[in-house]
Amino acid sequence: MAARSPSPAETDPAPPGQRSRPGVWVAWALGLLVLGTSLFGGHDEPPAPSGTTGSSATHAPASAAPRATGKHLPRARPKRLLIPKIGVDAPFTGLAIGPTGQLEPPPADDTNLVGWQADGVSPGEVGTAIIAGHVDTKTSPAVFASLSDLKKGDRFTVKRSDRRTASFVVDSVETFAKDDFPDKRVYADTPQAQVRLITCAGDYDRSVRDYTDNLVVFAHLV
Repeated sequence: MAARSPSPAETDPAPPGQRSRPGVWVAWALGLLVLGTSLFGGHDEPPAPSGTTGSSATHAPASAAPRATGKHLPRARPKRLLIPKIGVDAPFTGLAIGPTGQLEPPPADDTNLVGWQADGVSPGEVGTAIIAGHVDTKTSPAVFASLSDLKKGDRFTVKRSDRRTASFVVDSVETFAKDDFPDKRVYADTPQAQVRLITCAGDYDRSVRDYTDNLVVFAHLV
C-alpha cells in the first residue's frame, strides 16, 4: 500500500520487527483494491448475494510515527474478533503483502475467519489496524456478511495474545466505490489507536469477478 497500496482480497479480503504502518494504505473489499482496485482477487464465480471483501493496500514509505494521543495498548497479536450485534465470534489469521504488492486474502474455504495485516499495526496499538473478512463465498455468506448492520456507537472487541481485550466503538460505516477508494483516509497512520473493518459491498461484476464497492467500518479504542 504505498508504492502500490495493498487492497483487501477477494473473498474475502497480518510479527515482530519493523512493520509497515498505515502510511501503508490498504483498500479493502473482497476483491482487493490496488490504489482503487480491490485488495483481494476476484471470485472464480459470483459469490452469494452478500459479497466478499476485496481491497488493495499499498505500502507507502515509512514515516515517523505520530505522537500517541488517547488510550492505547502495546503491540500484541489479535486472537479473536467479537462483534455481538452481528453475531461475529471469529479467530484471526495473519495476512502478508504478496509479491504483487497486494494484501493476501484469508483462506476462501473458511467462512468464519478474519485477517489482519500482520506487518502493520495490531488492534489496540497506536495507529490504524486493518482487519478484513469475506462477505461471502461461492457457496454461503461469510464472517462479514452483516457488517453493514453496524452503526455509529456500536461496540466490538478484540481478544489479544497478551490476554488483554481491546474494546472499540464505531465512528462511522461507509461504502466506497473501488475505483474511487479514499486510500489515505482509510489507511493513513493516526496518533490514536484505530481500526478499520473492511469487506466487499455493492454489486457483483461478473466481467471482472469482483464487487464494485468496499464497506469500511471506522472505529477507535475506548
